[in-house]
This record gives sequence, C-alpha cells and structure tokens, in this order.
Amino acid sequence: MKKDLAVSAPSLDLSVNLGGLMMKNPVAVASGTFGYGFEYQDYVDPASIGAVIVKGTTLEKRIGNPPPRICETPAGMLNAIGLENPGVEAFVSFHLPRLRQGGVTVVANIAGNTVEDYEQAAAIIGRQPGVAAIELNISCPNVKQGGLQFGTDPAMVEAVVRAVKAQTALPVIPKLSPNVTDIVAIARAAERGGADALSMINTLLGMAVDVKTRRPVLGNVFGGLSGPAIKPVALRMIYQVYREVALPILGGGGIVNTSDALEFIMVGARAVSVGTGLFVNPALPLEISEGIKQYLLEQGLNSIDELVGAAHRI
Repeated sequence: MKKDLAVSAPSLDLSVNLGGLMMKNPVAVASGTFGYGFEYQDYVDPASIGAVIVKGTTLEKRIGNPPPRICETPAGMLNAIGLENPGVEAFVSFHLPRLRQGGVTVVANIAGNTVEDYEQAAAIIGRQPGVAAIELNISCPNVKQGGLQFGTDPAMVEAVVRAVKAQTALPVIPKLSPNVTDIVAIARAAERGGADALSMINTLLGMAVDVKTRRPVLGNVFGGLSGPAIKPVALRMIYQVYREVALPILGGGGIVNTSDALEFIMVGARAVSVGTGLFVNPALPLEISEGIKQYLLEQGLNSIDELVGAAHRI
C-alpha cells in the first residue's frame, strides 16, 4: 500500500536545475538501488521522485558476478552485482517506454570497458525520447589500459566524459569514485571534459569474511560499501570539490533521513540521491523531499539555493 505523503504545508517550489537536468524536487534514487523504477511502484510512484537513475546499462548484456553478491555490514552493506543488465537495446525497447509512459524523470546510467563502449551506449540512449540525462559509471576497468579504472585517472575521466559529450546533447553527469587519492583532481578532469554536473560519491571498495568458512563472503571477494558508514567520507569529498569546481553536485552516500540530506546540501550538493536506505524504507525519497520543504519553511527560506554550500559560509 502506497504511503500518503500529501503536502499540507504552504506551496514552496522545490524544483532543481542540476546542470540541465530538471528535477521536480531535489531527491533522486541512486542507480542500482531502485531497479527500473516500477519494482517499487506498490510503495511509491516513480514519477513523484526528483529523478530515477535507473540500473546501470552496458552496451551488451551482462550476467554479472558469481553469488553471493550482497551482504550486510555494520552501518551499511556490500554489493558486488557486477553490472548485471540486459544491455542497452533491451533498455530502450522495453524499460524506457514504460518509464516514459509513466512520466518518470529518467536518468540513464551507462558503463563500459572502453571509451568506445561509452560512446556507443551514449549515442543510442542519447537519441531516445524520455531520457533526461546520462550518468556515467566510471568505476569500471578500462581493458585497453590494463584494467585500470576510468574513475581513478584524471586523463581517462576527461577522455570518457569528452567522448560521451560528443555523442549527445543530454546533460552528462559522471559519478565519481571515492577510491582515489585526490578527488578534486578527478572532479577538475570531469569539468575539463565538459561534464554538466557531478554525481558524488560511488561506493567505497571493501570486503567481508565469513569466520565460520574462513572465506570471503562475496563471490567476487571485493564489493562496494554503501550506507551510513560512508556518509562522513562523502560529505568530506563534496565539501572539497564544491570549493574548487563550479559544477553542480548530486550528493549521496549513506543518506537515510532529512537531516542527512540537509548536511549534503550544506556542504555543496544541489540535489541528493538515496540508495541503501531504500532497502529499509521505499518511501524515503518522498519523505526526505517533504522534510526539506518543512525545514525551509521553518527557517524562513525561499529555496534550496539559500542552503547550498551553507557550511562554507562560516
């Protein structure tokens, strides 16, 4: 049964322009945590969310990593799905029409093993009606560079962003990996490549061990750590990037309530994304959006713009 989150407060415009991505409210759902949107439709209307960043899509179908693929950790979870997905053609022919018909603000997330993979996927998705923006998962190995992740090398980040921008007029939003020494250098590279906004942050690399079997819990050994455990890291990185790069930021990493979201906005995010929290509360995006509205009203503020980067003004 869907939760009734009717707004009783006076009208307040919560719409956000994130580098050309127009969102009806500042809360998105993170790629890989909300499927293609309709998996959650018994609990929340996907069209009511600021943006639905759909499951990561690659040029060809992928079967993903061996199980187990997910496990709970203190204050978070590890996942090693391995980008299982039906491929770009299946996305545009089956999933996208349903999303478009439902009035969902769709952000396509694309990944690849070469720059050419990204280019071709962007060229196909970029000409589809109903796609509002493209998020780049650059936490992928570049097979032409010995498996080095795109997102860990500034030159590769700039190259893949530039290549995708040449294929589409849609806003391009690279999702930055936190598994780097200097996040500002990576953000600057994305800016040089022509990115319209930044998505921060992707998961931290981690692992877990089953002490009974004495083996890694995940079939892939390593996985991406998400949830409240990574929130302080995400806040720190967004704070650093906001000071050095002019691009608007979609902030995420452990957001499970309104207070968390406000912290992200105050360190520099113009909008936020929720992910792991959806596994506990599917209605979280709407509850946080309403909570942000109530906070603005209580503080006598007229828009989110008055809060973005507030933690820097001290």
